[in-house]
Amino acid sequence: MDESTLKKRRRNLPHWTIDGSTYFVTFRLNQGTLSGAERKLVIDHLKAGHGKYYQLAAAVVMPDHVHLLLRPENGFELSRIMKGIKGVSARLINHARGTSGSIWQDESWDRIIRDEDEFAEKLQYMADNPIKAGLVATIEEYDAWILNTD
Repeated sequence: MDESTLKKRRRNLPHWTIDGSTYFVTFRLNQGTLSGAERKLVIDHLKAGHGKYYQLAAAVVMPDHVHLLLRPENGFELSRIMKGIKGVSARLINHARGTSGSIWQDESWDRIIRDEDEFAEKLQYMADNPIKAGLVATIEEYDAWILNTD
């Protein structure tokens, strides 16, 4: 990794980016929970950006938060990708609810994935999330989960 490409910025949380990196990202709802249909809206929106704005390795949409493993495509900043994911999905959810206003907390938590072991650990954490929450017995049963193996 070329340290000269490390960019640091901070709002309430620190955000470090390095071109070509894969990130583990978490963002949360402002309040309440997402229905199954709303989680599907978010999953479908995430699938639509795969290959265009980012390479999506995995995603899990929980009732009150979302975890992603993704690598931005060249020319796309992680902050811009997250603004698009959260903005469009919020509009879709608001439209489905017949409401308006903020859906997601303003800021996301992100971490640069440093190696294959950390990638595997985050992937396992994501796959275990719906099981530990008591939503399903196996990750294959969860309909708001994506694992891209391509």
